[in-house]
Amino acid sequence: MIRIKLKSYDNKLIDNSCREIIDILKRFGVEYKGPIPLPTSIKRFTINRSPFIYKDSREQFEIRINKRIIDVIKPTPQIFSILKDLAIPAGVEIEIEVI
Repeated sequence: MIRIKLKSYDNKLIDNSCREIIDILKRFGVEYKGPIPLPTSIKRFTINRSPFIYKDSREQFEIRINKRIIDVIKPTPQIFSILKDLAIPAGVEIEIEVI
């Protein structure tokens, strides 16, 4: 079994990447499960706007990290090589793990 983990800050990019991977898996007739959306992790940062006079004035920022998992049930060596050479857009982190 192969587990494909995808992470991205942009949810549209990660959904398009999942669609590309699923199209490849369907083309070769491989059994798969997913994409399974994992909870979005949110990192929040609070920064002072001014270091001296207006100390109570602050700005807040957040980064949302979207995650998806696709499980390939019965992979072939050909599928594994195709997934390794897949062109994923910048901004999407892909991790391929053999279980």
